[in-house]
Amino acid sequence: MAEIILKSPNKNVAKWLYLGVFMLVIQIILGGITRLTESGLSITEWNPITGALPPLNAAQWQSEFAKYKGTDQFKYINADFSLSDFKSIFFWEWLHRTWARLMGIVFLVGFFYFLLKKQFKQDMIIPFIILFLLGAVQGAIGWIMVASGLVPKMLFVDHIKLATHFITALVLLCYTFWFALSISVPSNMKVINKPLKRFTRAIVIILFFQLIYGAFMAGLHAATAAPTWPTINGHWIPDTMYQITPGWKNFIDNKIMVQFIHRGFAYTLLILVIIWTIQAKKFVGSALFSKAKFLPLALILLQVVLGITTVVLSPYRNNLVWFGVAHQLVAILFLMSMIFMVYIIRISMGQHRYF
Repeated sequence: MAEIILKSPNKNVAKWLYLGVFMLVIQIILGGITRLTESGLSITEWNPITGALPPLNAAQWQSEFAKYKGTDQFKYINADFSLSDFKSIFFWEWLHRTWARLMGIVFLVGFFYFLLKKQFKQDMIIPFIILFLLGAVQGAIGWIMVASGLVPKMLFVDHIKLATHFITALVLLCYTFWFALSISVPSNMKVINKPLKRFTRAIVIILFFQLIYGAFMAGLHAATAAPTWPTINGHWIPDTMYQITPGWKNFIDNKIMVQFIHRGFAYTLLILVIIWTIQAKKFVGSALFSKAKFLPLALILLQVVLGITTVVLSPYRNNLVWFGVAHQLVAILFLMSMIFMVYIIRISMGQHRYF
């Protein structure tokens, strides 16, 4: 990737965007840790400026802890928490929010710097405006999600809101990544293969639904409901998948159904990527395509292994958190590898340069 950027006439802008991509990946991972450690409700207020600093003395810590004690999560789940326990969950939510602030600064400073240096082309301005709007929407969704968990009778952030926050974060990530590719990948690195392009798009669509169910898995802690493999608690098709009424709610609220669907999408994607790789292997493209075409298969194989490991080891200690986060990271990398393939594989060379 470094070789591509160096060849780009907009190499400094490209480097800045790739830095943004890296920071977004870290932010999504921090979000995963925050969710799996149930840290999201530890900070009960949103103070964009003063909230950047954590409590600095004992009195401030006691004040924050007192606010958390007012939540139903503390009253019904964590009533035995000490101040030390509270600090551990506070840290992850604070780091998640602070990293978001840092990203905002990096994007804003970089934007105005390159604008003043006149390194933006005219047709880059609108994509950048869209980028900032997506970032603002993502921040708003994050706070709405947390606020929804601070109302009476809510012990955790709703998993559907969590999935919305996660998917919009991935949209922002993919948009930034695509924009960076559009100003850094030379035309001679792209390839033309109409059938493979359509196949790649189909995989991305299926992956989109898989990522939603991955968020449901995290939000519901569904792995612990069936920590077995290859069967689900000894059944290939569990009879507990339809226990909730009305029936459609099983597809979003039933932990066993959610895990069954998540596994099904995983197997489907694995088979499709194997077929995709076989087809890609037969195609002689650019040097960049030749180097990258085996990456999706390597990532999805690793992803399947991590997924199985996460499920099987989920009841023990902090395995659900750390294996789950590793599973999420590889999912993000796999998504980016497929977005990369969608970008460099073209139906024709007459497509718009940016979007």
